[in-house]
Amino acid sequence: MTHRILIVGQDPDTVDFTAPGIIPGMTADKVRAGVTASKQSLEGQGYSCDNLYVQPAPAVAETEVAAALSRATYDVVVIGAGIRNPPANLILLETVLNTIHRVAPHSRIAFNTRPDDTDAAAVRWLGR
Repeated sequence: MTHRILIVGQDPDTVDFTAPGIIPGMTADKVRAGVTASKQSLEGQGYSCDNLYVQPAPAVAETEVAAALSRATYDVVVIGAGIRNPPANLILLETVLNTIHRVAPHSRIAFNTRPDDTDAAAVRWLGR
């Protein structure tokens, strides 16, 4: 059975890269490149992997996450550091977590530390 992974991050075009909690020097292009590399790494290991960039408005993100989780069953959902780390994103993080808990309570939740270690975050929780 192929494990299925969903990567959830804030749309890089909506991120304030000067905000506290954002990795210094990070850019939208670096986010996309890191997530793409992690996704390719996971697929190269035989995993099925989808990526979802959500809008920063919690109500919109809730709808986006619920829709993605309704389309497929995921073994692991990785929540990006761009959602988790900035203090201003607390409500967005809570919204994403509670949506996963409500719509896909069987899915494991993992956290990356940067876009390019998303694959390691997902693999940590597969098969547990």
